[in-house]
Amino acid sequence: MSGESLIELEAVLRERLAGTLPGLEAQLRFMPTPPRTGWKPGEFPSDARIAAGLLLLYPGEHGPSIALTVRASGLRRHPGQISLPGGATDPGETLVQAALREAHEEIGVDPAGVRILGELTPVYVLVSGFTLHPVVGITHHRPTFAPAAREVEAVLEVSIADLQDASRIRHGTRTREGMAIEYPYFDLLGHQVWGATAMILGEFICLL
Repeated sequence: MSGESLIELEAVLRERLAGTLPGLEAQLRFMPTPPRTGWKPGEFPSDARIAAGLLLLYPGEHGPSIALTVRASGLRRHPGQISLPGGATDPGETLVQAALREAHEEIGVDPAGVRILGELTPVYVLVSGFTLHPVVGITHHRPTFAPAAREVEAVLEVSIADLQDASRIRHGTRTREGMAIEYPYFDLLGHQVWGATAMILGEFICLL
């Protein structure tokens, strides 16, 4: 798939996103273990806030690519982590509208140039209390990225070829609440992409 053009990629993804998604099984390959207390894979609390993120495909320097954000170190939630551009839905907003608005606000993507292909399986993020819905879009022109100063430290332009490179999937350990946690991650452009973002990308590469 990595050698195919963006047009071929769009056709494949449009068809596969309309079918049965890889879902939880694909996501769980990238779940930290043991999971956080109170987090049950595939369950979405009724009081969770709804958020949307944009997984945007575009023609990058090294072939079809996606844009991830390095969250600013001063943010209260998930500082320094890698995520999709996205955030909470506003009242009356659809998931697609929220994903496009947030991508525009965070990294300067013009919503008018994005075609929506479908959605991936949502992920519940216990730390922030959000159910995150990944929206997949495509644009045939590389966006002129403009990171929002207080929210985004940098934009990572990750090629689909790198995302599909199995040697970039690694395992690390960290301590959480005094307990050793093992977590799979993608090693991308010198950054560890793990947690909810890795679970979403894990399902995405399964689709391909």
